[in-house]
Amino acid sequence: MAEVQSGVTSKKIHPDAYGALIEALTTINWNKLAYQQDVRRRLREYPELLTRLDFTTTKRETSAQLVNMLMAEEKRYRDLTIELMTDISRLDSFPNLVKQVDADDLLAQARAAVTNLEKWVGRHAAIAEEREKFAAELAAHRENINRTRDFTEVLSELRQEFFRLHGMTNRQQAGREFETFQHRLFTLFDLEPTLAYNLKGEQINGSIYHDTNHYVVEAKWLASAVEAEHMTNFDGKVKRKGKNALGLFVSVNGFSEGGRDIFKRSTSFITMDGADLFCVLDGRIRLDALIARKLEHASRTGDCFFPAAAMHL
Repeated sequence: MAEVQSGVTSKKIHPDAYGALIEALTTINWNKLAYQQDVRRRLREYPELLTRLDFTTTKRETSAQLVNMLMAEEKRYRDLTIELMTDISRLDSFPNLVKQVDADDLLAQARAAVTNLEKWVGRHAAIAEEREKFAAELAAHRENINRTRDFTEVLSELRQEFFRLHGMTNRQQAGREFETFQHRLFTLFDLEPTLAYNLKGEQINGSIYHDTNHYVVEAKWLASAVEAEHMTNFDGKVKRKGKNALGLFVSVNGFSEGGRDIFKRSTSFITMDGADLFCVLDGRIRLDALIARKLEHASRTGDCFFPAAAMHL
């Protein structure tokens, strides 16, 4: 099968177009949470970019950080850059801005930024046109691949990847790659993952959707079991999202007995350990079914811990 070549053209994107993208990204949302959610949604297929973004800074600084990464590897991310520019330039409503006290001024700024970006999209129409042609070819190519690479094969690949990560001596690197692994696993089961990696403590924060429920996700691959302190902190984080919020705490090396005891009768989250993951990767239970059974158990008993081994698979 002939390969579809990546990249649409050798023509470079004008530096001012990148500047227009920074301005638009910064102004189309006012609240930082809305901004962060928007950026994460747009980059959900590019976890290697999300892991390097610092959302603790201002919106403009984060936008500049993202655009600088796109510029530094323009050949690799040209398609993504044009997609961002095109999608944002077509915006005609700004839900987060209309809620603000000074909505009129904010909307005027956003529209001006989007209009300016639209001009640059027009100047790069040839790139956009070739990108759309490439996207169509890529979709056809992927469809052909999907006929031969079925669900079971992808799951088998993820199982081998999990073994490889388990055997790595560089645990910090393993933690970084675990983010990509988990994103692929959640995606395989259509859980719409939004994940972000935090180098400190090898912690992954993000979210998934399952059966109309939204789960806050936290994952750790520590040398030992997660202790009660971490579980208590996560419980607080989930509860701050609202009374109906749910949490999924993934710890490859399990949870301490003391921590499990605290959340044995009342919990805002369910847990998943390495043994659970292996049951999924080994095809003994689907990930979505595992989550559903854990949630049902937690709702019925208040217990956060219900391992796959106890489900009599």
